[in-house]
Amino acid sequence: MFSANHILPVLLICAASSTAQVSEHTAELKFDRTKATIETRFDPPAGFRWIEEEPGSFADFLIAFPLHPPSFPVRDHTGLPISRQNHHAALLNIDVGAKDLQQCADAWIRLYAEYLWANKRFADIGFEFTDGTYFSWKDFREGRRTKQRGKKITLVETGKTDNSYDAFRKYLETIFVYAGTISIDRESRPVTSNDEIRPGDFLVKPGSPGHLVFIVGSAKNGSGKKLYLLAEGFMPAQDIHILVNHENPKISPWYELDIDAAETKTAKYTFVPTVIKRFHALR
Repeated sequence: MFSANHILPVLLICAASSTAQVSEHTAELKFDRTKATIETRFDPPAGFRWIEEEPGSFADFLIAFPLHPPSFPVRDHTGLPISRQNHHAALLNIDVGAKDLQQCADAWIRLYAEYLWANKRFADIGFEFTDGTYFSWKDFREGRRTKQRGKKITLVETGKTDNSYDAFRKYLETIFVYAGTISIDRESRPVTSNDEIRPGDFLVKPGSPGHLVFIVGSAKNGSGKKLYLLAEGFMPAQDIHILVNHENPKISPWYELDIDAAETKTAKYTFVPTVIKRFHALR
């Protein structure tokens, strides 16, 4: 069970699916809104089945992620519902924090860092700031903190060591302040084939502001065609939510993705061109 402020390393494995030939026809999607995880709540469209992910992988972590009850609205960092509630199909059951920090790229960073923390991969937790400075969890827990002079960020020794989860969350707040779409884009590599796209990858437009949405599930039919679930954080900082597909309501909330598409329209943002990337540390 995932608590409101701490993710435990619980990973669910996708059940085996039939390998029988399936139809290309896609009917209007219906899904069980009472179920509790991304994989169990969202049935793929007719003819598609969930793709099994490698146990223990970041992709497996994402598809098994718990969801809030269907009645939950998207709330901002103050706990108040945002004005538009027609863009989401579900909310991931993870807090957004009390500050206006965990926005689009930060939402992906939060989930990846929590995945590493849950699997005790503490040495792998680290991200670059927009200015190129690398800041790891190891730096923070050993007492290093940031100091900014103009546009330059340096690390200073404080002697305050702390390896608690609360300290980890404070470390992430620092990352959210100084990292973003520009740094995550720089730390990632392009996905060069549609066959390679998987949960954990993201569409990104680097900039100030830019935007990032990320894949949290994938399904495939017998002909090899794939569909994807997309999630995002947004401004102001708000609950991480799975996006509906306004462009193709018959398969919503699933999306088609193509690395060669001139543009990809998501519920609230259009990526021009389509750029799908994978964080450099993910193999």
